[in-house]
Amino acid sequence: MQALVFSLKDGWEQGKGFKKCEVPTPALNEPEEAEWVIVKTRFAGVCGTDRGIWFRQTFKDAILNSLEQEKKETRIIGHELFGEIVEAGKKVKEKYGLNLGDNVSAESHITCGRCFQCQNGESHVCQDEKILGISLDGVFAPYAKLPAKVLWLTNQAKIRPEIACLQEPFGNAVHACTKVNLQGKQVAIFGCGPIGLFSILICRAFGASLIIGIDKNKQNLELAHNLGADFTVEVPQKEKNNPAEGDEEVIQSVYGHTGGRGADVAFEMAGYNSSVNNAIYSVRRGGEVILFGLKSGDFIVQKFDHLIRRGLTFHAVIGRQIFKTWHITKGLLENDSNKIQEKLWTILLRGGKDTVLPFASFNPEQFEKQFLAYPKIIINF
Repeated sequence: MQALVFSLKDGWEQGKGFKKCEVPTPALNEPEEAEWVIVKTRFAGVCGTDRGIWFRQTFKDAILNSLEQEKKETRIIGHELFGEIVEAGKKVKEKYGLNLGDNVSAESHITCGRCFQCQNGESHVCQDEKILGISLDGVFAPYAKLPAKVLWLTNQAKIRPEIACLQEPFGNAVHACTKVNLQGKQVAIFGCGPIGLFSILICRAFGASLIIGIDKNKQNLELAHNLGADFTVEVPQKEKNNPAEGDEEVIQSVYGHTGGRGADVAFEMAGYNSSVNNAIYSVRRGGEVILFGLKSGDFIVQKFDHLIRRGLTFHAVIGRQIFKTWHITKGLLENDSNKIQEKLWTILLRGGKDTVLPFASFNPEQFEKQFLAYPKIIINF
């Protein structure tokens, strides 16, 4: 079969992008893989992580080290899946209740089940996890081999397939939004990429009284407004002597929109040092900061004593709580009254116009153009 891969032959530093090439079609090796399945991919979402790999900006060590361990030259990319089970190991039905023909999405973190965290209900921070499309072959291919324990049965009559493949990234936003009680809260969302935009919908569904979307991209701010943000704030594009420094005009805008008090909760979804400082200094005394945006390197926190004297609480969020977050995601997407699924399809995905791309006609230049133009795109298999 053909798949979108990173190839060692291309090197990490020398280029960018994914190569569409022939790879072995996956097969189950019984009895070792009696709890694994083969899924026929129908739709796969393109994540910010995939963009990072495309430009060789992230997960270098995880990909190269795992390929060395497996003695392989290619890594199939991708981890956001909706598809159909077409082959199953002998123990799958009995242990997981899954059958041939079932429609499924998948958790992308393959946890070990043995470490302290896994044994104490914290598998989302498993110390020995593998990640689809990074340290294990992913889903940018017609068929994917997965452990049955990560599959999430999905009712296509209630969740349309293009949205079903977004359950994994949507769950990131659900995890972030369930860290605190949002009922009646004034929230500021720093970074209106896909997870930030998902968070606007979820904050509204969870009863937030005021939502402010903050971004430097005008198109993202327009999407934030259309998805339900009460106010939007544009981050000024300007040269700074210190790139870690926050933006005073952004902070004052948040205070202005919250009656001079500051936000009750700030969601930092962009991952830039300046955005982290913006979030910290935009919350009220006793406020809470959700840290989700991910960038490598050292960060500078301005006026560290501010965190202590103002009594702020920080929450770092990674992945999804397995499978608690998935249950909440299912409830939100299957609930017609909140219009979340409708808005995801018509507003974020533009009804599929230019955002759903056929795998068969994959073209690297066009692919890059599309994922740079829109916060979220999907590959149709």
